[in-house]
Amino acid sequence: MKSLKVKISLNQIRRAPPHSTDLAFAGGGGEGRSGIRNVIGLGHFDIASNSLSDQLVARLETGSDLPYRMAVHPGGDGIICAMPNSCRWFEWDGNNREQVNELGLMTSERMLTHLEDVGQQLALAFNNDGSALAVGGEDGTLRVFKWPSMEMILNEPKAHTTVKDLHFSSDGRFLVSLGSGGPCRVWDVTSSAVLASLSKENDEIFSSCRFTQTDDNTQVLCIAAVTGKGGSILTWNTNTWTRIGTKPIVRDPICAFNVSADGKFLACGTIQGDILIVSSTNMRIQSMIRKAHLGIVTALRFSDDSRALASVSMDGSARVTLIEDKKKSESDALSRPKKDLHGFEEG
Repeated sequence: MKSLKVKISLNQIRRAPPHSTDLAFAGGGGEGRSGIRNVIGLGHFDIASNSLSDQLVARLETGSDLPYRMAVHPGGDGIICAMPNSCRWFEWDGNNREQVNELGLMTSERMLTHLEDVGQQLALAFNNDGSALAVGGEDGTLRVFKWPSMEMILNEPKAHTTVKDLHFSSDGRFLVSLGSGGPCRVWDVTSSAVLASLSKENDEIFSSCRFTQTDDNTQVLCIAAVTGKGGSILTWNTNTWTRIGTKPIVRDPICAFNVSADGKFLACGTIQGDILIVSSTNMRIQSMIRKAHLGIVTALRFSDDSRALASVSMDGSARVTLIEDKKKSESDALSRPKKDLHGFEEG
């Protein structure tokens, strides 16, 4: 299959069948004539049978506009996608969500006026309860809105040279923004003030940022970084904003990063197509899937119950890996299906 610029968001859509998860995909071939359509689609994963659908069970073409980034609303209300110059909102088409094949997508009549003609947005994030939306642009502008009113909370044109990643803390108080070059910044969402600027050390390049929590519900900020020696995970105390740990994880650069909802696991994807699941308690690798994909891992997402990890790649493949008990053998734990993302091709 030809290379896809695929991004992924994984959410438990409300009223989905028990023991199943619906996945939202976005990607395509861009403006060229590669034969790969620009599509937002839905896939289906059945936990009981450990089965990922071969085909997109629903798809919506977006013409010449590549859906470059996406976020599913936590309440399951719809999907926001960053197109080349604007952000668009998509809604579910169909009221019966008991059967995944009856669930589709449609372009919403709702216009996101504040996100029209704003250039390419590289990061989108809702807070946990879906009451706020953060958007980061290629031009370095950071915007935060109340949702769904779209009342502006924060508008910072020079937050970074380019905004690469965004994430809200679990309580919605903090927003972390990461850019290309310069420090990583932590914002107080209520006051729109910068609480901390987190600087890199030596040859570190920050690639992704996520809040997580420890067993005693203490909040921690994790940043995936690339160094001359490979990929590391850096941790910060969210009371003092001091660095508390630096843990080398893998020899290859980390290009995708995420945390589980229960805070127990971190997931890393590499440029070699490997996937690593890391224990957040001791930062040790719990499992590693070598060559999970043949190309660069572009995105990772845990299911809401933290039992499964979805991943996609530039090679056009997707897989879901179940989070197994560490006592199980590596061959049993890691022999999970990988599927090509059929449904993007022309025709």
